Amino acid sequence: MKAMVYTEYGSPERLQMTTLAEPIPNDHEVLIKVHAVSINDWDLALLNGTPFINRLMNGLTKPKKIPVLGSDIAGEVVAVGKDAQHFKIGDQVFGDLCGKGWGGFAEFVCASEKLLTHKSASLTFEQAASLPQAGLLALQGLRIKNFDAKHKHILINGAGGGAGSFAIQIAKHLGAYVTAVDAGSKFEIMLSLGADHVIDYTQQDFTENVQNGQKYDLILDFMGYHSIFDYRRALTSNGRYLMVGGRSSLIFQSVLLGPILSLIDKKKLGILAHQANVGIGMLIELVTSGKVVPVIDQCFSLEDLPQAMTYFATRNTKGKIIITVKN
Repeated sequence: MKAMVYTEYGSPERLQMTTLAEPIPNDHEVLIKVHAVSINDWDLALLNGTPFINRLMNGLTKPKKIPVLGSDIAGEVVAVGKDAQHFKIGDQVFGDLCGKGWGGFAEFVCASEKLLTHKSASLTFEQAASLPQAGLLALQGLRIKNFDAKHKHILINGAGGGAGSFAIQIAKHLGAYVTAVDAGSKFEIMLSLGADHVIDYTQQDFTENVQNGQKYDLILDFMGYHSIFDYRRALTSNGRYLMVGGRSSLIFQSVLLGPILSLIDKKKLGILAHQANVGIGMLIELVTSGKVVPVIDQCFSLEDLPQAMTYFATRNTKGKIIITVKN
């Protein structure tokens, strides 16, 4: 089968098309003929080998454990392990494979049936592949324990990207007032998704608006580039800050300082821990009912994955980038 592999850390040019043996499913696995895969920040981070924690997971000097990236897949079951019970040949499925070892940027991939969900006939493969990480990070961030989004002012940083485009829609569905932060070129798409107020981060620093009394009940941060102290200043007295993506320095601040700062008063600061496939039923319901619409910027072929990753790295994308696999 064809697969896009990488043997060195670096830019998307490191990705190379090669031929690998078609995988054979283990007892509790199914073999999936891949139709679509979405690109996520984690794919780019693993490719680059940054932050350093990704090298600890995947190999210090070169990638060893994950030769084929791509975790959010949608496709068709073509073989079933002897103990797999929930899927049969011909079923259309999708899911997040990051807990299994990735492998989505290929014509075929094996996955534990626990990681998969039946694809609704109303969804295209491209739409289904856009959901698992981006959609669920948005949903999990907005439905954190002891937080009711209704009548709350929520700021979404990086709101025009894949996860951010889901977060705007879900936050509005939950009854929140939404301020969306991203480049000015994304204002139109963010407003069309329901954002009540938009901020161009290249022109205005939302953490400095606190001087005018503007603070937020929840900051969901997909593009962390401030210090944790800046975010803390922008929160209401009972506000929460959740980091989803951003600079390595902010990761360490959130891990080391977040719990300490959270003890000082009622403001809570921390990292949103990714929980693969958790909440997928609710997300499917929101999408199939039309309350949430996947936003797809462009689709690329598997052969054009390096170009797609290069475009993704510009942060100019509006919604998700999808790789379609023809086999």
